[in-house]
Amino acid sequence: MLNERQREIVKATVPLLETGGEALTTHFYQIMLAEHPEVRPLFNQAHQQSGAQPRALANSVLMYAKNIDRLENLGSLPAQIINKHVALQVQPEHYPVVGACLLRAIREVLGAEIATDEVIAAWAAAYQQLADILIGAERAVYEQTAAAEGGWRGARAFKLVQKQAESAEITSFYLEPVDGGAVITHQPGQYIGLRAVVDGVEQRRNYSLSAASNGKSYRISVKREAGGKVSNYLHDSVHVGDTLELFPPAGHFTLQSNAKPLVLISGGVGITPTLPMLQAALPTGREITFIHCARDRGVHAFREKIDALAASHSQLTRRYCYDAAMAGDEVDAQGLLSTEQLGEWLPASRDADVYFLGPRGFMRSVKQSLSTLGVPDAQVHYEFFGPAEALA
Repeated sequence: MLNERQREIVKATVPLLETGGEALTTHFYQIMLAEHPEVRPLFNQAHQQSGAQPRALANSVLMYAKNIDRLENLGSLPAQIINKHVALQVQPEHYPVVGACLLRAIREVLGAEIATDEVIAAWAAAYQQLADILIGAERAVYEQTAAAEGGWRGARAFKLVQKQAESAEITSFYLEPVDGGAVITHQPGQYIGLRAVVDGVEQRRNYSLSAASNGKSYRISVKREAGGKVSNYLHDSVHVGDTLELFPPAGHFTLQSNAKPLVLISGGVGITPTLPMLQAALPTGREITFIHCARDRGVHAFREKIDALAASHSQLTRRYCYDAAMAGDEVDAQGLLSTEQLGEWLPASRDADVYFLGPRGFMRSVKQSLSTLGVPDAQVHYEFFGPAEALA
């Protein structure tokens, strides 16, 4: 149980986390991944190498320490963590490993003079409080998902029944359960966890579900990433008839039902979760603006599908912006999406629900533009491809 003295100690470490949090979390990952191979599949090594994962954890630890007295101020951060843990099947036995390595990193990075026994004890209590919250929430999700129609827990074998190129970089994978049973309904915007063994090493990844739920199958649409172990494995080595293991759908970045105008903004492969959102919203008759940004037409996936939907649904307006448009590309704008251009494309009333997803720089720019243009913060929704990071 975290007592008042321990709360004060944790809050007193906030300045240290603000200046040295990333060094601490980088050391933490070095310890844990070197000494505990059983947890390595839960962490994308590309995010380790880029520094994205340590930055994300540093931000999460800092926010937790700042709000140790009022955890409700963390907003959507716990939901993001819980959903990503569920999608990768994080289990209660993983938490003691993480806790021990985190406390050791605190001691080794801050030094014994700052990280005294009392400080370590305070952080041990704080970590256990957070772990208990997450374990309880994740257990509830696991149980609810397993009990639902078409639900399951842990890995389930799925067969690849169709593989379709959507652009020069993105390929769709249509997957049906090997057991022939139903699959749980997913919400528009959710993602699926995938487990694969690549070159003898277990890897786990999350991929957005790119088609509306049908109770029978799932579709993911994967971009080939330079150096990406799993994306290249899927593109090059997985063929129709092969089997993949999937974890149940998860994710809190989901479409909310109301009558407000809907704006879907995506960059690159960020288009994938907006597709089921669009499919779900069209029958409601609400006004929809679909904005997609890509480098060029060759890497623009699902354009023909969106064009056909816009031609057959008068409430849907689609806008395309290419970094490098060519003659005949039929785009609405060229270059990076500016605040001015976005302002022209948004509904006249800023009382709209806006969902956006894409590369981090793209998302930072869109978020700042939406704020400048007067879209209410509560009606702006976004998710990250990788670790949750502040879009500051």
